[in-house]
Amino acid sequence: MTSSALVPSTPEACGERIAEVSRNTAETRISVRVNLDGTGVAHLHTGIGFFDHMLDQIARHGLIDMDVDCDGDLHIDGHHTVEDVGITLGQAFARAVGDKKGIRRYGHAYVPLDEALSRVVVDFSGRPGLHLHIPFTAASIGGFDTQLTYEFFQGFVNHAGVTVHIDNLKGINAHHQCETVFKAFARALRAALERDPRAAGVIPSTKGSL
Repeated sequence: MTSSALVPSTPEACGERIAEVSRNTAETRISVRVNLDGTGVAHLHTGIGFFDHMLDQIARHGLIDMDVDCDGDLHIDGHHTVEDVGITLGQAFARAVGDKKGIRRYGHAYVPLDEALSRVVVDFSGRPGLHLHIPFTAASIGGFDTQLTYEFFQGFVNHAGVTVHIDNLKGINAHHQCETVFKAFARALRAALERDPRAAGVIPSTKGSL
């Protein structure tokens, strides 16, 4: 049984795009708050240290204030926690971005970390799609199963309604590979969500809706 609650926000009142979402299942209990016009402040408690470190990259490099609190069934493994945080975070982004009027819509970034290099391209298209290629050199990083990287992004794109292309182009150290992916994702999000002063109030699509 799953329940999700979208907490109304009033971004118009403060000029900020803010949303809160809670999601409770038999496997996880999650609350998320995002401010897309923040300064990169994050409060993260998922029970998986490396995953918190990756979420912090999204906040810091995306200039997104983010609170994530998850009580998951980590006695089994990290799968439900990571996937469900992706789902809930995606719901929060969809709520906060609203009708997408005035945003740039597209964003991309290349981010290096020593020997590793990753590229991420984002489109707030309204159509969920994930294309991910990360040839991880290790199965786990600090107790974080590297396979769960896919599960996080799949949950996010499905519920945020975005298309995301992720490619780790180079890398030997799995920590570096993963961190460049999350940093590039953050930078691409920041570019896509930025308000375009030349298109204020305009939906960035010839269809007139996204």
